[in-house]
Amino acid sequence: MLRLWTFSQYPSGAVKCRQLHWTAVNCARVAKNAAPPAPPVKWSPSSLRTGLIARKRGMTAMWDDHGARFPVTVLQLENCQVTANIVHVRPDRSEYHAVQVAASDRPKRTTTRQMRGHFAKARVPPKYIVKEFPVTPDAHVPVGTTFSAVHFVPGQFVDVIANSIGKGFQGVMKRWNFKGLRASHGVSVSHRSAGATGAHQDPGRVWPGKKMAGRLGGERTTAQNLTVVRVDSALDLIFVRGAVPGVDDAQVLVRDAKKRLVSAAKVNYQKGLDEQLLPKGVDDLPFPAGTKEMAKGLPPVIEAPSKRRSPFIPRE
Repeated sequence: MLRLWTFSQYPSGAVKCRQLHWTAVNCARVAKNAAPPAPPVKWSPSSLRTGLIARKRGMTAMWDDHGARFPVTVLQLENCQVTANIVHVRPDRSEYHAVQVAASDRPKRTTTRQMRGHFAKARVPPKYIVKEFPVTPDAHVPVGTTFSAVHFVPGQFVDVIANSIGKGFQGVMKRWNFKGLRASHGVSVSHRSAGATGAHQDPGRVWPGKKMAGRLGGERTTAQNLTVVRVDSALDLIFVRGAVPGVDDAQVLVRDAKKRLVSAAKVNYQKGLDEQLLPKGVDDLPFPAGTKEMAKGLPPVIEAPSKRRSPFIPRE
């Protein structure tokens, strides 16, 4: 089983791809008589990388080093590319930086003229979905860059955002996990009802926000702190441990976990815990992004070793 990879272990071809990205930006700015940019920098605890748009392919099972079975969700990238870099100055003079990402090629005839011009300006084919991810000023990615599954390192944590499965109109027991009434004598056929919902004569009404029956699901949901266990750069597959919201073949947004990766790195950096900036076994992250050129210098399939202790080794 392959171990986790770091930038220090890259072949020479993987290092050159980052220089190509920097050269592309440099040439574009020189053409506009702009000052040359600084050389590319590595990931730091204050950096916020862009996320990706993937398609949920379904769930399967994997086995770790000790033979324990665990569920995984397979996410696939469909020609995910950068279409714009956004810099907006707020009224308080602070700057908002974001990377606009598009995925899933679509026919030109089904694309509006406005979006055709937008994609033509970025020199990418028309896409079905376009989203933007907030980033730090040092994490902008050149327009037209194609992302790869190696953007996420096996062993790191990610957040997956999608619309949950809509379940229609449901009662309080399914929607809010109510216990229900007694399913025995005296309750008749109302043992799954909500019971009394109003208060006493004062106030004599139902308070707003009361948990009652209604539409369940179909909302924007975030599954937090999921572990990446395998990446396949040949098929652009990302294997995430656990379940993610949405139906199969739905578009999902994948980003670095805000709590257990981004915020934890900042806190540990302030405490001086340099060895705990990233999860155990992860030495570095592709910065500013993992691209197709970078994936050519890496193995096609990379897996993370199991984080649990072997049950066959006695405790010390």
